[in-house]
Amino acid sequence: MPSIVPFNDLHAQYLSIQGEIDAAVANTIRNSAFIRGPEVDAFERNFAAAIGVKHCVSCANGTDALFIAYRALGLQPGDEVITSAHSWIATSEAITQAGGTAVFADTDPATFTIDPADVARKITPRTKGIVPVHLYGQPADLAALQALATKHGLWLVEDCAQAHLAHFAGKTVGTFGAIGTVSFYPGKNLGAMGDAGCLGTNDDRLAAFAAKFARHGGLRKGDHEIEGINSRLDGLQAAILNAKLPHLERWTRARQALAQAYDQRLAGVGDLVLPAVAAGRNHVYHLYVIRTGQRDALRDHLAARGIQTQVNYPTALPFLPAYRRLGHAPADFPQAHRDQAQVLSLPLFPEMTPAQIDLVVEQIKVFFSGQMTR
Repeated sequence: MPSIVPFNDLHAQYLSIQGEIDAAVANTIRNSAFIRGPEVDAFERNFAAAIGVKHCVSCANGTDALFIAYRALGLQPGDEVITSAHSWIATSEAITQAGGTAVFADTDPATFTIDPADVARKITPRTKGIVPVHLYGQPADLAALQALATKHGLWLVEDCAQAHLAHFAGKTVGTFGAIGTVSFYPGKNLGAMGDAGCLGTNDDRLAAFAAKFARHGGLRKGDHEIEGINSRLDGLQAAILNAKLPHLERWTRARQALAQAYDQRLAGVGDLVLPAVAAGRNHVYHLYVIRTGQRDALRDHLAARGIQTQVNYPTALPFLPAYRRLGHAPADFPQAHRDQAQVLSLPLFPEMTPAQIDLVVEQIKVFFSGQMTR
């Protein structure tokens, strides 16, 4: 049936600031500033200020941001990088593409983020770095991960694709490691209208390399100091992001208010496990992810009533065909293996109406009420 409650509503967001976006796009077209140009330069300055880093280097997408970060840090064949077992494949495939070897660590049973204790177990003499993913919008345990990195002489790259403006111990994510990478895929908390990404750093050398590498190895046309790649944020996407960025804090507060409503109204319903937020962490709810042993049946029930949900992610990374060569078994990653069968992302977007959240909550309660009478 047609969706009554979409999982996300990007058109509603556009309509809420249509004048600002249309003006920004029209100005870019009028100036023919399609590659680099003033909008890109302005966005790099604006986003660096928003998250509190010295340098923001824009690029074509969040996956490229990771690849560029690994190359900037000198990843070599045989080097190992530890990252989360339950996430999107971009984090780990970029390690392989940059010449390294991805090593997976299990996730924390409450927060879905990488488990520092398992990271510690996976460190070997070949380990060069740790890549925590701030999954679903909640920061990983950066204090524990920084301590491990310092103890073993490792670098830390934060994958902040889902955690724009999230905080750990009062400090914005993306500012703890050597580099923080960001995706502006359309559905993200700050989304472009196409692909876009960036990396942030306080290290002048890393920023200079990243900027050159992303632009065919040179900062000026025809001046190629090194071999690089073509990964540029285009002017239209930068203009859209500049129009949206001033609204990000307001949108984040709206997400958090919606999550609080879910928390209050779904507490104690069925076997639902609601998102836990660890002490000292500020969750920005890119996704509101519940767990239930009846995930698939609940998802079907909601879909039949026009409520869209998603499963992020149905197969943990070590169990994907892409990593079959590693020979992992469920017992190697018990938390990630449990979660892949139980996680369900509910609709949540800043423009969500009270009537829409009422319907989601009502139908979840109807589902579990029916289960109890069978």
